[in-house]
Amino acid sequence: MRRRNTTSKTQRNQLRIIGGDWRGRKLDFPDAQGLRPTPDRVRETLFNWLMPVIRGARCLDLFAGSGALGLEALSRGAAEVVLVDSQPQVIAALQKNLDLLQAGTRAQLQQRDARQYLAHCNDGFDVIFLDPPYHQGLLQPCIDSLYEQNALSRQGYLYFESNRNEALPHLPAAWTIQRQKTAGQVGYYLVRYADQG
Repeated sequence: MRRRNTTSKTQRNQLRIIGGDWRGRKLDFPDAQGLRPTPDRVRETLFNWLMPVIRGARCLDLFAGSGALGLEALSRGAAEVVLVDSQPQVIAALQKNLDLLQAGTRAQLQQRDARQYLAHCNDGFDVIFLDPPYHQGLLQPCIDSLYEQNALSRQGYLYFESNRNEALPHLPAAWTIQRQKTAGQVGYYLVRYADQG
């Protein structure tokens, strides 16, 4: 019985990259509070949506956690991914996995609170992944900051997840939901910044 429980915990704390150069690689991540990797099925759908634009893209992975989204983007040819998380053990695990994958200079780690990072962000990213902890009221202020700081480039894409029972955040007028789906209790959305000028 004890052995089965240990195996189950190991499997829960392991991430599998599902496409690209590192397809099939399994990576460990810490048992940190609130950390819940984006499920394989959701990631597969998301990166099918992003297939035309992910190669060569500059990406931001806020609330990076296990790195499921940022590492998948790197595996599929993103030019650069900035991974932001506030927890030291999460950053240490991400660094270990980036070293294992030999990601080199294409990945940058930032151990910072996401909102603090956004307050000083003046880069225009092509793709931004936003998957904050649920029920903490983080989605709307992060979206507001992304817009105010011009963190998303024009014609860029924002992906966000939320609990399907939560109200959708208010988006800027130029940002349009292009794709959306649900999986279990997760609602996930792909937003396009449609340049009006």
